[in-house]
Parts: sequence; C-alpha cells; structure tokens
Amino acid sequence: MEFVLPIFFVLIVLAVIVGLGKTVKIVPQARSGIVERFGKYRATLAPGLNIVLPFVDKVRYVIDMREQVVSFPPQPVITEDNLVVSIDTVIYFQVTNAVSATYEIANYIQAIEQLTMTTLRNITGGMDLEQALTSRDSINQALRGVLDEATGKWGIRVNRVELKGIDPPPSIKDSMEKQMRADRDKRAAILTAEGQRQSAILSAEGLKQASILSAEGDRQAQILRAQADRESSILRAQGEGQAIQTVFQAIHDGAPDQSLLAYQYLQMLPKIAEGDANKVWIVPSEIGKALEGLGSTMNHLSGIPTETGGPRTRVDMGVEPGSVEARSADTESSLKAAHDQVAEAIASAQQAARPTARTRGETGDTATPDAPASGPSEPPAGETGGPDRTT
Repeated sequence: MEFVLPIFFVLIVLAVIVGLGKTVKIVPQARSGIVERFGKYRATLAPGLNIVLPFVDKVRYVIDMREQVVSFPPQPVITEDNLVVSIDTVIYFQVTNAVSATYEIANYIQAIEQLTMTTLRNITGGMDLEQALTSRDSINQALRGVLDEATGKWGIRVNRVELKGIDPPPSIKDSMEKQMRADRDKRAAILTAEGQRQSAILSAEGLKQASILSAEGDRQAQILRAQADRESSILRAQGEGQAIQTVFQAIHDGAPDQSLLAYQYLQMLPKIAEGDANKVWIVPSEIGKALEGLGSTMNHLSGIPTETGGPRTRVDMGVEPGSVEARSADTESSLKAAHDQVAEAIASAQQAARPTARTRGETGDTATPDAPASGPSEPPAGETGGPDRTT
C-alpha cells in the first residue's frame, strides 16, 4: 500500500499535464487554426492563447494569413505565329478565408499553378512573339483578373502576377539579334547620312557667305582704288597744270634773251655726251657764232615775245610783287650771272673739243658739224684750212 499511493499521484499529475496540453492551444500571429470535433469543423482559432476540449477537439490545420509569393517553373507556350516560348511566372496571393482555403480546395498552391499555366497559354496564344515580348503589362493584368476571379471562392485573393521571363528558342534569338543589329546599322547609316547632309549644307552655306563677303570686299576695294586713282590723277593733273603755268609765268616774267637761250643749249651738251653709246660727238669750231645764230633763231620762236611787257594774267607765287625798279635790278643781276655762266660753259666746251680732235687724228674719221638753224653755213672741212671739228 505504501508504494501504490505515490504511483497513483504521479499518474494523476501526468494526466493533468497531458490534459492541459490538449486543452490549451497557442496560435502564432498572422495565422489561423482550424478546429475539428470528431472530424467535423467546429471553430477557427484566432492568434494567441485558445482553450479547446481535450481528446475531443483537434486543431487540424494552421493557415498562414500573410501574403505569399510563389514562383512557378518555365512552361512552354505556343504563340500565334507558331513559335514555342518558355514563360515563367511569379504569383503574389493572400489567404482571406482560412475555412474556404482548407475545405474548398485540397491544395490551393497547385491549383493556382495549373490555373496560371492554362490562362497564360490562352492569353499568349492570341499574340505573336513581338507582341508577347512587348505586352507584358497587358498579359499581367489579364492573368491577374482571371486568377482573382477563379480563386475568390477558395478564400484566396491574387494581388499581383508577374512574368519573370519570356525565352524564345535559340534560333529565334539569333534571328532577332541579327534583325536588331541590322536595324541598328540602318539607323546608324541614316544618322550618318543626315549628319553628312547637314555638314554639307552648312559647309555650302559657309562657302556662300564667304564668297559673298569676299566679292563685297573686292567690290569695295576696287571702288576705293578707283576713287584713289581718280583723285590722284586729278591732283597730279592740277599739279602739272600749276607747274606749267608757274614755269610759263616765270619765263615771261624773266624776259629771256639770246644769252639765256645759248646758256640753256650749252647746259644740254654735256648731257647729250653722257650716254655710253655716244662714240661720236660733233662740236662746231666757231661755237660763238653758232650760239649767236641759235639765240637769234630761237629768239623769234613762237611763244617767246620780242617785247616783254609781262603777261596779262599773273600767277600768285605766294610772294608780294616788288616795284618796277626792284624788278629791273633783279633782271640785270640775273643777266650778268647768266653771261658769266655762258662764258664758263664755252671754255669747258673748248676744252672738251681738244681730246676729240686728237681722237679723230688717230682714227682718221671725218664728220661734218651740223649748222645751226639760222646761223651761217659752214664750208666742208676739206675746202677750208680751219681746224678739224669732228671726232
């Protein structure tokens, strides 16, 4: 009897512990527990601590009420243009009614997968490959609408459907890559041609503007040069006219006579002999008579007045004219200086004639001097006994 009582108490304690374990049920947050009594649905346990009847009530399922993500493997789909493509999808869904998800469908995840594949084949079968590749949003919206309508009675709400990948066959991929490459090459060629066209147009416009500006510049330059030449010619003509008028006025004011004309003739003789080609120079033997005859002849030339009474119109030389006595004194001094210079010129001419005569004696050439226009005629050198006058 002593050993039976402790064993009895131990059994009672164990029975109480087991009964408490069967009676108290703890359901995690965002989950729901389905309780069955004798195999029949009795209640749905909320998250937290729950009390059930031990050995009578049983928690059959604990349903996750959070949004779940399920990725389905790629499935072959035939498009409208008879191309087989592989499409894999991702489904975002949430259980809204634990009882319906438990008793309305045996395996709702498998049901969603099969429904997704059949609906996807139906939608994609009415599109060609290009539309299927570029119409993912429309496919997602259509697929979500069909799934949400079908899974509503299962206590499931489909929030979102995404096509993770659409993979055409390798041969189609190669053809698409070639087509894309050709299209890119075409667009690159078009852009290059457009760039060259724009560059040619801009270059032509630049050349046109440059040619116009260059022509305008040449035109302005020619106009300015012509104006400059015109003004230069006018000024040069005016200067020459004033110079001629001044010289003409000075000659008339100076009242030139025979001595001045002879002096001017002698001034030109050395210049005539300066040329390298002048090997023969004729000097008259009686140069005094020649100068006298030359002076007398040129004194009667037209334009040289015999009586100098002064021109009717005088040129303003910038100097106030003096009195008559002052002009007479200046004229006498200039004539005296002119006579002195004529004498010096005659002496220099005679000295220049001496080596010329020696040269003639050495070469034996003979030349006849030219007589002045109105002077006395000279006999030939062979008939007179005068000195030789040619070299």
